[in-house]
Amino acid sequence: MNKHNFIQYGKPYYGSEEDKQVKKVLNSNWIGTGPISQKFEKNFSEYKKVNYAKSLNSCTAALHLSLLLLNLKKNDEVITTPLTFAATINSIILAGGKPVLVDIRNDTYNIDEKKIEKKITRKTKAILLVHFGGIPCDMDPIIKIANKYNLKIIEDCAHAIESKYKNKNTGSFGFTGCFSFYANKNITTGEGGMLICKDKNIAKKIEIMRLHGLSRDAWKRYMPQEKIPKAGLVWDHYDIKYVGLKYNMIDINAALGISQLKKITSMLKERNKLVKEYNKHLKHLPVFFQNTNSYKFKNAHHLFTIVLDKKRTKKKRDYLLRYLNEEGIGVGVNYRSVTSMSCYKKLFKWNNQTCKNANYIGNNILSLPLYPGLKKKEQQYIIKKLKKFFDN
Repeated sequence: MNKHNFIQYGKPYYGSEEDKQVKKVLNSNWIGTGPISQKFEKNFSEYKKVNYAKSLNSCTAALHLSLLLLNLKKNDEVITTPLTFAATINSIILAGGKPVLVDIRNDTYNIDEKKIEKKITRKTKAILLVHFGGIPCDMDPIIKIANKYNLKIIEDCAHAIESKYKNKNTGSFGFTGCFSFYANKNITTGEGGMLICKDKNIAKKIEIMRLHGLSRDAWKRYMPQEKIPKAGLVWDHYDIKYVGLKYNMIDINAALGISQLKKITSMLKERNKLVKEYNKHLKHLPVFFQNTNSYKFKNAHHLFTIVLDKKRTKKKRDYLLRYLNEEGIGVGVNYRSVTSMSCYKKLFKWNNQTCKNANYIGNNILSLPLYPGLKKKEQQYIIKKLKKFFDN
């Protein structure tokens, strides 16, 4: 397979409906944050069965805003997982907190709920969970711990839009749920995110903080009815309510999100089929798959990962990455443990012994292409090349 036929690691699944909705926005009188963003929020809140959803420009924004609402003081701690993207750790730091790591389970690659309580101190304010790959964390024991110590739960659901834990939607368990619509996510708006919550006051504060702290955003200020001053005022000027940020989603992105959300179920079915094929043909290789039988869940299947079993093979993960790439197959590493990142090593003195399970997984994991539109012959080619690598 030559470079012309390179199998991409991730690819958006767009069609005529997305084109139509984006053109509508482009031909309207407004393309910034406005009525289409509001419609996407309404549709997403209905899909997740929550009271409020606020559209943002990223999941990172949702995480950061969630943590800012906790009013963290110096040295306040937030417990989280080491097997995650940098945004999780960075958001804690930028909100003024200190990330405290709890190692992962070897089956789900999620935070090990049995190890959380040992890391709680008087400075602990929250638990920031990551539902890795689409498998939700074991929420029942985590909720008990959070209630016992009066801790907030923030859910990083970047991989888990469709996921459920015991028939309840991810993102609806905690203080907030944070979602990503990045280019390779299960539904995509190119760049984008969503924060969901149950509390009206939280939702209202997020709505203001996401756009500089403005009491009224530009769309509302420019509409004729918004220019009618309140009683006794010559002109109703906007105010700055909080120290805010530029985290809003615009209607162009929201138009994509509305269209993508309509076919979220059919796209998951396509990924489910691909996962079954991978499992069927790769189960005899010296690798681990992410899974668990210890609780009931619905898997969003954002990732299909394999982890090399070093007890059964001397092959190295990085050589497999290079081999697949040279054979025209795009691959990902989701994720290296944050304990291996130079920045965090300097800041927190983390090392390879800090979280041993995460270090092993992070050094031996790779993600295979998994998206609607991946052709059967392309998946067969991927499987063939993987078998060849381990047979040699």
